[in-house]
Amino acid sequence: MDYEIERQEAIEAGERALYSLKEAHEQLRKARNWGIYDIIGGGFLSSLIKHSKIDNARSCIDRAKYDLQVFNRELRDVSMGLDFDIGDFLTFFDLMDSFFADIMVQSRIADASRKVEDAIYRVEDILRRLR
Repeated sequence: MDYEIERQEAIEAGERALYSLKEAHEQLRKARNWGIYDIIGGGFLSSLIKHSKIDNARSCIDRAKYDLQVFNRELRDVSMGLDFDIGDFLTFFDLMDSFFADIMVQSRIADASRKVEDAIYRVEDILRRLR
């Protein structure tokens, strides 16, 4: 196939992955904010909302993982590859609802957010090189 067509397909896949990552980052921000409110005494309702935001973030992360896999395949067509493992990309969970569990969840949300930020930076860098 023509290199220019392959390059354009890789750019489009990268833009989809970037969009998914940014959406995941936004959902993680919302989960983090509700988590803080839950820690300082938000109660049962804030805990439910926090868990809903975490579920939204998980869905976005799953979409981002899929989009990153597609992007990686497209990059192989133009002899490039992502340099980070998406195998166990961003997993976190909340086992119980207590102050200490809430602190642990906040730490995991922050860690996931940093990983998403790193992935955004890397995808943006690859897209710059492709263009």
